[in-house]
Amino acid sequence: MSDDGSLGSNVTTSQIGGSSTVICYSPTMVTTEGIWEGDNLLDFSLPLFILQIVVVVVTTRVLVFFLKPLRQPRVVAEIFSGVVLGPSVLGRIRTWGDAMFPGKSLLILETAAHLGLLYFLFLVGVEMDVAVIRRTGKKAMMIAAAGMALPFAIGTATSFVFRHHVSSNVHQLAFLLFLGVALSITAFPVLARILAETKLLNSDLGRLAMSAAVINDMCAWVLLAVSIAIAETHGSMLPSLWVLLSGGVFVMICFYAVRPAARWLTERMQDGEGVNDFHICLVLTGVMLAGIATDAIGIHSVFGAFVYGLVIPNGPLGVLLIEKLEDFVTGLLLPLFFAISGLRTDVTRITDPVTAWLLVLVFVLAGLGKIAGTILIAAFYSLPFREGFALGFLMNTRGLVEMIVLNIGRDKEVLDDESFAIMVLVSVAMTALVTPVVVTVHRPARRLMGYKRRNMQRSKPDAELRVLACVHNARNVPSLISLIDLSNPTKRSPIFVYALYLVELTGRASNILVVNNSTKATHHRPRHRLGQQNGHIFSAFENYEQHAGGVSVHTLTAVSPYPTMHEDVCAIAADKHATLILLPFHKHQTVDGGMEATNSAIRAFNERILAAAPCSVAILVDRGLSASGSSATAAARHAALLFFGGPDDREALAYAWRMVEHPGVSLTVVRFFLLDLDCPSPTSAAAAAKDSRAITIVTDSTHEQLLDDEYVNDFKARNAGNGSVTYTEKAVRNSEETVAAIRSMECIHDLYIVGRSQGVAGSALTAGMAEWTECPELGPVGDLLASSDFAMMVSVMVVQQYVSAAALPGDGISAMIDSPGQQAAQQYLSNANQRMSTAAFNVGWSRR
Repeated sequence: MSDDGSLGSNVTTSQIGGSSTVICYSPTMVTTEGIWEGDNLLDFSLPLFILQIVVVVVTTRVLVFFLKPLRQPRVVAEIFSGVVLGPSVLGRIRTWGDAMFPGKSLLILETAAHLGLLYFLFLVGVEMDVAVIRRTGKKAMMIAAAGMALPFAIGTATSFVFRHHVSSNVHQLAFLLFLGVALSITAFPVLARILAETKLLNSDLGRLAMSAAVINDMCAWVLLAVSIAIAETHGSMLPSLWVLLSGGVFVMICFYAVRPAARWLTERMQDGEGVNDFHICLVLTGVMLAGIATDAIGIHSVFGAFVYGLVIPNGPLGVLLIEKLEDFVTGLLLPLFFAISGLRTDVTRITDPVTAWLLVLVFVLAGLGKIAGTILIAAFYSLPFREGFALGFLMNTRGLVEMIVLNIGRDKEVLDDESFAIMVLVSVAMTALVTPVVVTVHRPARRLMGYKRRNMQRSKPDAELRVLACVHNARNVPSLISLIDLSNPTKRSPIFVYALYLVELTGRASNILVVNNSTKATHHRPRHRLGQQNGHIFSAFENYEQHAGGVSVHTLTAVSPYPTMHEDVCAIAADKHATLILLPFHKHQTVDGGMEATNSAIRAFNERILAAAPCSVAILVDRGLSASGSSATAAARHAALLFFGGPDDREALAYAWRMVEHPGVSLTVVRFFLLDLDCPSPTSAAAAAKDSRAITIVTDSTHEQLLDDEYVNDFKARNAGNGSVTYTEKAVRNSEETVAAIRSMECIHDLYIVGRSQGVAGSALTAGMAEWTECPELGPVGDLLASSDFAMMVSVMVVQQYVSAAALPGDGISAMIDSPGQQAAQQYLSNANQRMSTAAFNVGWSRR
């Protein structure tokens, strides 16, 4: 017991809000003995620390939820949550501040926050790739240089002119350097998420901004190290030189000693030997050792953690470390750093309006300088003014790195409380403006119109087919390649495949690695896990291109949140003039033959594509389509087309039409008719159309039936001598007989092709089936074939035809009077009758 009667009390000094406070605490008051003993949880360090974490995390998540509709990045909510919890808002309530954030708890809170910051900066270093700087073009280098040099020069020059008003610190050089670094930083992780949310990530503007941001971030860390060295040595040149030289030695040790060891671990993982827990613990311990080393040198510990992470190859080892650390660090520990920053941000300290306005002026001038420099470089490279202006605002994106700079500057007493509070608020405002301004200014013209071949029915059977094949994972690849190969790609009838690898943007560092690597050239293969999967997927398509004739493959990557991913896919399909978007089903076949959902978000994604696609869409339900290979020499494939009528069924027939020329494919076309169909027959419609004095009323049902007859008869006539094609007809009275007829079909088919909707006439054949549909995106027939209780476990392709708004029926009845309308009706009927008479000689067709 100490002299004052306390149980071994310790004394520490805490400085929050500019005042130094002497705090006495007892090391025995860590955990409570229970509320039933009369203890107050807030008097003990561990329960209080846990409650502080809960409050900080909940506040951050609530603000993220409310700011998401405003399209604000998460870092804005995190910084703002710290301000809300600090003395500027809730801290003004004395009972709240004394109970939840008392002075005695801040030492533990700051220690945990800096530990989380240490490991977060390690993750930032891991997710960066130094090699990207060497591969960046001159344009990105020039934009990064202009985006740093001009704001740094303007900010430091303006601050020097107003130095007697904006800072009372005697270390003016350190103040100018810290301010210049804070003004010239571009936070590339935050920028990547903004670009993804604004659908600019895969654009030329997005790739240029990402490349420039990576270079900017690297230069900012070098300037920060110099600023810290000068601040630590109070501006003295000789100690500063020793600090910088020691820091350079540390960097050399990391790159030439630690990096080879990390590569050795990565090679072990790639060879399948694996890395045990000892190796992982060794790497994680190295983070703290790196932080201690740079702290001892005189540079902040976060610099050591960042450089240490920078030398870790962003391959399997880097991804493994990210998976083990990221959720815990970014979800629990990192918000504590923003809470500490918020506790230090006290708006009541802003008492001098001259200082406040001058600092705001410095920030505005530096931001305008970054925008002006970017616009000049963009103009030099003949980029549009709007694009240069948007790029300048993107380069003004702030984030955690700037908060680190400001906090380090305050810890080193380079920034006072007033300057710190002003700069935090201005940084939040600047980042909040980026997304609205970029969305308003940069509106790229979407070429959603202007090409004709948006569906296969309008294209000739031997015309080039452009397919956008969407891939979520490597499991989707074999079936998609098999389907493409069955579509008979030849030099006379080629298929151009755009293999689009879809990656969900979740805010994880592994996604940022994909973003970073997506800006590189195609021949530079990413080395992280998602990048390896990306490489396997693209390699499979490229190998197929080399061994198959008539196929051209172009690989793409789209990184986006699933709720808005369909916008990227539709934009790419329109830009590439795709005829068909090929989508994998959201379920895959299990070992016992059942269907298991892969990701529920994929189902909603498919539904959005069906609603917004600029061309035809097909959903492939794979149940062994690629089991026996996909080449022409593989086992023969038997496909069946179920035709009920309507645009989607005609599009399905158009796709099956391409397959009949494949030497290893046999096709069975089954057309269903409704007995006692209560609508005029083609003969009666033709007779009515021939009377020029009559007003011919053509309903949607009759019109669609005419189109169906014409297209089916054309198909029959052109494939009259093809022994691999079989055509049959089945007459049914209702949906029950339709289901029975489908179930009675032979089990020799490998693939069923159906339309999603059966049109006006065909809906009577499937009306009862729609009530039991589990997956509406497949339509009633496709859902029946894909259901797990269906006897035939075969693959299913469901097709939806693109129909322009002008071609859609209006009120359900079209009045064709005399001239153009009547001529159109007569032309349809004439073509239909001609096709029927042409096919009359064909005795090879069977009819049931």
